[in-house]
Amino acid sequence: MNAAAHADRPAVRRHEPMARHTSWRVGGPADIYCEPQNLPELQAFLAELPADVPLLWIGLGSNLLVRDGGFRGAVVCLGKGFAQIETLPDGGLRAGAGLPCARLAQHCGRAGLAGGEFLAGIPGTVGGALAMNAGAHGGETWQRVAAVQTIDRAGTLHRRLPDAYRIAYRSVSGPPGEGFVAAEFAFEAAPVERVQAAIHALLRRRAATQPLRLANAGSVFRNPPGDFAARLIEAAGLKGLTCGRAQVSELHANFIVNLGGARAADIESLIDTVQARVEAASGVRLEPEVRRVGEAS
Repeated sequence: MNAAAHADRPAVRRHEPMARHTSWRVGGPADIYCEPQNLPELQAFLAELPADVPLLWIGLGSNLLVRDGGFRGAVVCLGKGFAQIETLPDGGLRAGAGLPCARLAQHCGRAGLAGGEFLAGIPGTVGGALAMNAGAHGGETWQRVAAVQTIDRAGTLHRRLPDAYRIAYRSVSGPPGEGFVAAEFAFEAAPVERVQAAIHALLRRRAATQPLRLANAGSVFRNPPGDFAARLIEAAGLKGLTCGRAQVSELHANFIVNLGGARAADIESLIDTVQARVEAASGVRLEPEVRRVGEAS
């Protein structure tokens, strides 16, 4: 694949360190890395990508652990052209999959649209939120989705309604081999002051309870039915547990932080240790939210 960008062909980098593109700041090189700036560039890249090359879609790199040996395949990170918001004739919003969730929440605040406040607490993009039904503080992404636009490996676009997907807690499955390009959201009109106050309250709570000053990937484990992963981890005495330069956060037990210089192997070992010790202490086997990809070094 030609690395030169021209005539809607995006720039492609080879052996790109994924530590530059994950919120944990760890990860070995991807064989191919592409950041298309618009739909024609994305379609051109997909058209040239061999069908047998594994494809990984990323946003802000949260909720993702790329192992130290890197990813044997192609990584796509949607560029600025996929970070737009527009108001639809019915009053809904259309947001590109590359738009950070926090920016969508801010737009809702300015526009007086209620129901998207929880998005201010999601440290990823709209595309990532769609892929895992991300949620926070009682809200979930797909509760607000009216339709999505996807693209398949041939570069063909599709408009899908929510009934094309099986949606559960932190889990979404639908037509295979398609990536999210955009989504249409439905919100309710509300006083601007009320929506902005709710967003500010959520952000204050997040700043007070989450280790935002250290590299992390958001919540590591899903909450089990009727309980909280953080409570179980803390009850097992695991706050502050370290492996290399990775640590179970002393502020929020369901976060693992990079103290500086951690390897992906340190983080993965800590995930497995926490899972095993919580199960031994409580009988509950925590399921990771974090997606693990790539090869060990």
